[in-house]
Amino acid sequence: MMNFSPRISRFALPLVAVLTAMVLPGSLHAHPLPGGHGGFLGGASHPLLGLDHILAMIAVGIWAGQAGGKARWYLPLSFVAVMLVGGLLGATGVTIPMVEPGIIGSVLVLGVLIAAAVRMPLPAAMAIVGLMALFHGHAHGAEMPAGTSGVLYGCGFLLSTALLHLAGIGMTAVMARVARPVAVRLAGVAVIAGAAVLIVW
Repeated sequence: MMNFSPRISRFALPLVAVLTAMVLPGSLHAHPLPGGHGGFLGGASHPLLGLDHILAMIAVGIWAGQAGGKARWYLPLSFVAVMLVGGLLGATGVTIPMVEPGIIGSVLVLGVLIAAAVRMPLPAAMAIVGLMALFHGHAHGAEMPAGTSGVLYGCGFLLSTALLHLAGIGMTAVMARVARPVAVRLAGVAVIAGAAVLIVW
C-alpha cells in the first residue's frame, strides 16, 4: 500500500527535522514573525511557529498516508483548499466561533484517527479534514499583519502547509517500511499527547 520511492522517503526525515528545529524556540501556539513581517515570509512562517498547526498538518499527512490510495493525496488537497477559504474569511474579518478550540480539537481528533487506524469513505474523511482546515486557515488569515500582500501571505502559508502534509506522508512511508504499521499508530498516540500538552498549556 505504501508505494513511495526511496528518494521521497530519504527526503521526509530531514524535512521533519528542519521543521521541528524551527518550531522548538517558539511557542506552542502559532504567532506571526516578530516585527510584524508580512508577505510570503510571514505567511510561510505562521504554520511553522506553533505546535498546534505543525501537529495537525503533519497528522493530516500521516492519516492520508495510512489510508493510502486516493486518500493519500485527496486529504491533503482538501485541507489546503478549505484552508484557503478559511484564510480569506479570517483576513476579511468574518468571525468563526471556537477557532482556537477547533484547532486544538483537530490535533486530538487526528491523533485518535491515526492511533485507531480509522478507515472511512473518502468523502467523509475529506469533510473532516476540511472542517479542521477552516479553523487553521481562519487563524492564519486573522493574524495577517496589516498592509501586507494577502496573495503573497496566502501563498506562504499554503506552501508551508503542503510541505508539512508531505512530511507526514513521508513519515508514514518510512515507518511502514523500516518498522511496522503499528509504528504509524504509535505516531497517532504521540499526536494525542501533543494535543494534551496544548490543552493544559
